[in-house]
Amino acid sequence: MKRVVLILTALLVAMSLSAQEKKLLRGFDGGMMIHTGFLSGNLDAIGYKAKGLPAGIGGVIRLHLGEHFRVGGEGYLSTLSQRGNGSYLKYGWGGLLADFYTVLGRFQPYAGLTLGGGAMTTLLMMEEPQEAWDPIDGTYFHKQGFMAIDPFVGCDFIVSGPMHLTLKVDYLCAISGGKMLPHGPRVYIGFLFYH
Repeated sequence: MKRVVLILTALLVAMSLSAQEKKLLRGFDGGMMIHTGFLSGNLDAIGYKAKGLPAGIGGVIRLHLGEHFRVGGEGYLSTLSQRGNGSYLKYGWGGLLADFYTVLGRFQPYAGLTLGGGAMTTLLMMEEPQEAWDPIDGTYFHKQGFMAIDPFVGCDFIVSGPMHLTLKVDYLCAISGGKMLPHGPRVYIGFLFYH
């Protein structure tokens, strides 16, 4: 995975330098987003069905190459609480992205793909503690790395030249590290600042 990230980073830098030489670099943007959605899936190793509404935060930064193409990176942390007792499934992930966009009045629709990876951490407590500091039987902890692709579509609303509101939908898909669960669409909303 490190080799893939290094190669993609080198390509990104080379494209950026090439774009600057040809005066194709049109600026950059970046910002923060919060997200939710609906995730579900079976954790086959313990026979548990996880589902629910995740909550998370993260951000993006992109270079604008030409009039309709951007490259950059993004990273997010997404937590899916379970059982109401502190149990959770947590994804920390990020990667390099490329997208295409166009401007239609005050709206800027876009579509793209992120290639990257991260880790899923699971903590499930199947029984409730009787007293503080009591050991809990049936507690599971697991952490697993993965590589993933993340297709996305979205639309900015141009508040002013340098400030945009953005709405985005994605679907994170594992391509290594076994079956990543749970899965489903996520919806992001946030602010982006353009220069």
